[in-house]
Amino acid sequence: MATSGSIGFIVKEVPDAFRERSRIRKWLHRVAQDHGTRIDAINLVLMTDEGLLYYNQTFLGHNDYTDVITFPVESNNGVAGDILMSYERIKENATTFQITAAQELRRVMVHGLLHLLGHSDKSKAQRESMRALEEKYMARFPRS
Repeated sequence: MATSGSIGFIVKEVPDAFRERSRIRKWLHRVAQDHGTRIDAINLVLMTDEGLLYYNQTFLGHNDYTDVITFPVESNNGVAGDILMSYERIKENATTFQITAAQELRRVMVHGLLHLLGHSDKSKAQRESMRALEEKYMARFPRS
């Protein structure tokens, strides 16, 4: 397997909720390897609801809040793209699912990476498959 590419962490107008960055990087690289590829370059961008709503309206034509939007970028060296995430949605989802915000942030990050790896969640069956993959990889997050 080729050497691992870069994973950037960008925080826009919200608290920096990225903890354990080296473990996150290691984990996401393993998810890509499990799919027979590597990460070339991805950016994990944490922003406000309003910031993400702008991208949802402008680029996807959707007028609703969401927790994550993924924008793939062409690459010949593995998977590449931007994973845009709403800090407010992550915190709200964590409360709803009765988990920590850190756990929900990891779920949203891996969900975005799964999209970059070619998984879809448009149909009910695809959503169920995606959820199963999220659970599989959440269980593989390195403990230390």
